[in-house]
Amino acid sequence: MSNATTLTAEKKGIWGGGRSPFSVSYGKLMMWVFLLSDAFTFSSLLVAYGFIRYSFHGNTVTPWPSPDHVFNHFPFLHGMHLPLMFVSLMTFILIFSSVTMVLAVEAGHRMAKKEVANYMLLTILGGIGFLSCQAWEWTQFITGTHEGKELFNGIIMHGANLHSNEYGPTAFGDLFFIVTGFHGFHVFSGVMINITIYLNVVAGTYEKRGHYEMVEKVGLYWHFVDLVWVFVFTFYYLI
Repeated sequence: MSNATTLTAEKKGIWGGGRSPFSVSYGKLMMWVFLLSDAFTFSSLLVAYGFIRYSFHGNTVTPWPSPDHVFNHFPFLHGMHLPLMFVSLMTFILIFSSVTMVLAVEAGHRMAKKEVANYMLLTILGGIGFLSCQAWEWTQFITGTHEGKELFNGIIMHGANLHSNEYGPTAFGDLFFIVTGFHGFHVFSGVMINITIYLNVVAGTYEKRGHYEMVEKVGLYWHFVDLVWVFVFTFYYLI
């Protein structure tokens, strides 16, 4: 490749290392590789969850709890049985943030700086909203119900931790903290990255570069995090 051709490729975005595979930039290709490896990690967690839950099939001593009886709370509506309503709200918030991310990417293609900034801000707020909801849900799960569960010698266990819980097998609480916590960490990381990108958008960094590819790359990560939550919601809460 000639120096002129290499310079042109670098100006366009982005590759500069010969013919670009799959007609994408190096940055987006590496993001796909990272997401693929991360998908294996989440898949392993969900497969492990499936095996562990199946091992309790038919267990009448410590049966696996039904999620709609455990996650039936809602803020400010105490004493009402609202199965999975709060988790559904969390899911809606995260999916809505994915929509605003799509709009941010589309605006970036049109070089509409103000629109990109606005949609990125909405995406960030959506992520913060989801994390806030998850923090509340964890608090309720750890605190437990007023009745609790009698373990032995009159000792009452309220809520859940990594050693025991009132809802059923210890593995149920362990998997809840591991799976939702690992996903929550991804959402938190995504929010931090989105804030960085938002500040760069406001500062005009990408406008000077002539493209908003960084918004596309973080958009891929954010959509992945949303997609993973759909699987977590389905396997852990619904089934």
